[in-house]
Amino acid sequence: MGMRILLVFFSVLLVVSCKKKNDTKDLEIKKEVVKTVKSNVDLDIYNFERFKPILNKQDNKVYVVNFWATWCAPCIKELPYFEMIKAKYTNVEVILVSLDFPHAYESKLKPFIAKHTLKSQVIALDNEGASTWMSKVNKNWSGSIPATIIYKNENSKFYEKSFNFMELEKEVKAFLN
Repeated sequence: MGMRILLVFFSVLLVVSCKKKNDTKDLEIKKEVVKTVKSNVDLDIYNFERFKPILNKQDNKVYVVNFWATWCAPCIKELPYFEMIKAKYTNVEVILVSLDFPHAYESKLKPFIAKHTLKSQVIALDNEGASTWMSKVNKNWSGSIPATIIYKNENSKFYEKSFNFMELEKEVKAFLN
């Protein structure tokens, strides 16, 4: 019973922490546009145990791991900046970790990836047990998104915020030196 309450609390926290600023009419139009996009996107779905090694690679590359969802307006706004980083820096690996709910993979996530032709690796992280794995990502993570980890080998920094391009590039450059 206690675990069920935690899962409901986490779900509500994610929805509340990612405020949408669009009016209802605009959202309905956007939903219809996304629904009309046909998708042949292959989507890798990870549980946390499979995902965990992505957070600890030791190969002298800079990794930018962004947690986002298609229903999170600030997340969507910053996605192009991650794509620009991927295009600009060949020694930076960008991994976009979708926290969309499994029932939305086919109807929302895959069409979104296809429509925006995302070049970064996109994986869907199964949210089951999120209350247990969030603290393993970062002990201070409240659960809100967008959230990003930038790391190189043992050096790592966690950000529970959205970025503009200049802010993101500045943080990435600090790991390139």
